Amino acid sequence: MKHTLLIKDWLYSFLFLLFPRCCVVCGRSLVKGEECICTLCNLNLPRTNYHLREDNPVERLFWGRIPLGHATSFFFYRKGSDFRQILHQLKYGGRKGIGAIMGRYMASELLASGFFQGIDVIIPVPLHKKKQQIRGYNQSEWIARGITAVTGIPVDTEMIVRRKNTETQTHKSVFERWENVDGIFELHHVGALAGKHILLVDDVLTTGATTAACAACLAEIEGIHISILTLAIAESVSYTHLTLPTICSV
Repeated sequence: MKHTLLIKDWLYSFLFLLFPRCCVVCGRSLVKGEECICTLCNLNLPRTNYHLREDNPVERLFWGRIPLGHATSFFFYRKGSDFRQILHQLKYGGRKGIGAIMGRYMASELLASGFFQGIDVIIPVPLHKKKQQIRGYNQSEWIARGITAVTGIPVDTEMIVRRKNTETQTHKSVFERWENVDGIFELHHVGALAGKHILLVDDVLTTGATTAACAACLAEIEGIHISILTLAIAESVSYTHLTLPTICSV
């Protein structure tokens, strides 16, 4: 047993020399036991801790508009911050594994608060099939997989389909973002979700347009409860004037 552990340690060190792993935030080499981000960057991650507040800004975004359970975002997405690299590499760097790792980190920290209690299924906000083919994966689905690894709650990627291949939201105004998500989602297998508690998972909350469109689609199902979890939230987001339009096809 001791010899086996020594061999594993040696093999890890050898592979690390050949293929060094670096922190996605600061670029330092990761040591054994670290994944994606180093311990120091993990400690300095600008967490929102919104899951500890019942009236947090993410929940207020959806109050009175959907049958809301809980809603939170894990960390702040700040302009100019090195922590932007987590999302940038996840979405545009081809590093889908970052989603699963950060999903595990996030779920592990939220678990003790009871955030996941009573949730039946996790639904990642879908990409259009053409965009997913180009990217190779849906980053929100990989975040959801990481959450599942900790909570055991199943992931469903078939219930909601993105039927319009919209333009990128990155450089659009708040109004343009809302216009851009009009009618983009289609709901399948409605009866299977009746009376269920759904966790909707997305990568980042900016204006809330895409997440709200998906949530509004689910809200039409009888007896449903919806909780919302995103990996990040733009720190400059204003939540004061949000109206959920009719943006779903069944």
